[in-house]
Amino acid sequence: MRNVFQPSCRHATPRRFASGEMPKLTGAADNAFNRERMAVKQHAAASSDLWRKLSLYVCIPALILAAINAKNLWDEHWEHWEHLPPLEDRVEYPYMNIRTKKFFWGDGDKVIRFSTLFWNDKVNYHHKDE
Repeated sequence: MRNVFQPSCRHATPRRFASGEMPKLTGAADNAFNRERMAVKQHAAASSDLWRKLSLYVCIPALILAAINAKNLWDEHWEHWEHLPPLEDRVEYPYMNIRTKKFFWGDGDKVIRFSTLFWNDKVNYHHKDE
């Protein structure tokens, strides 16, 4: 008796999914379905090659250039900050640091650790009401 789970026929050669050339169709295999299938495979191979080249030769250099640009802008920004007066000497306009009530985690100034989520001592300063 034949085993139900074994294929009925075995191929003499294994399938090669990543082979370089597409075989030529001859005889009964040369029908519309197989021709369309071959065209789809050739299109998929060309498309994947295009996207691989775009990824390697366009995207990676663009990311490197964007990183260099971001680093230059970052350095310019902090170089500009070095020329500004100290935070304590800057004018505090009425629209800055408006606080009508305390936050539930503190007053909003970075006096104690974790008293606010959005405070950076290098760029933020709040003149206390005298």
